[in-house]
Amino acid sequence: MYREVAPPPDLAEAVACVWSSVSRGGVILPDGCVDLVWRGDGLVVAGPATKPARAGVPAGVPVFGVRFRIGAAGTGLGTPAAELADLSVDAGEVLGRDASERVAEGGLPALLGLVRERLAPVDPIARAAALAMARPETRVAELARAVGLSERQLRRRFLDAVGYGPKTLGRVLRFQRFLALAAEERGEGAAPAGRRGTRRDISPGTRSAVDLARLALDAGYADQAHLTREARRLSGRTPAELLASGAGPAGERVRSVQAVGAPGAYRPAG
Repeated sequence: MYREVAPPPDLAEAVACVWSSVSRGGVILPDGCVDLVWRGDGLVVAGPATKPARAGVPAGVPVFGVRFRIGAAGTGLGTPAAELADLSVDAGEVLGRDASERVAEGGLPALLGLVRERLAPVDPIARAAALAMARPETRVAELARAVGLSERQLRRRFLDAVGYGPKTLGRVLRFQRFLALAAEERGEGAAPAGRRGTRRDISPGTRSAVDLARLALDAGYADQAHLTREARRLSGRTPAELLASGAGPAGERVRSVQAVGAPGAYRPAG
């Protein structure tokens, strides 16, 4: 069963959660996050995704990991997040050659120790701007002006901190918002069921109760056709196929960040 807990307080600025599970295989969907994943035979960095990817871990293997907050992966790993986009790489390439050995011997405490050694202050502007992209009405040009950057400068900050540009992150977070709304529609609440290849069975009666056209509008899409195109690009499936598979929301919870849009909220204090 997938389980996640809050990170230690000293890591909370950059780390969204610490999680553990038993692999069920399946497909990983884009969620804007970067994870460090112990997959049973080694430690990998699962970079920010723009397309579906196979979990790559045999079913039944215990796994655990650390999930960076959106916009915190670059400083958390000490490397530009864009270099990890759509990749799953041996953590030794990022954290040092002995990274897997340390986690194999020390488990989760050793993994947290690795993160602690690399941690640097999160770029507050990049972080706030990344969260702002969770709001459907956010426009990149307006966001850039709000944080005092040009669009090119804002994109560069995103590439370092998030792994891709603000428009792409906005698309990913809108897709996750659709999955979250669908989960609520099914009476499953807003809590994600886990990022990595999680699947759940739902009854045909439950599936038929989901109004895709309304969910598309609520999630911020122009219409159901727009939702369908984006779902295919990001997941390789139609919305109906996704919901029938039991796919649920994943990644960091970013739906409660409306206050980020308040005047001056993008700028760091002091």
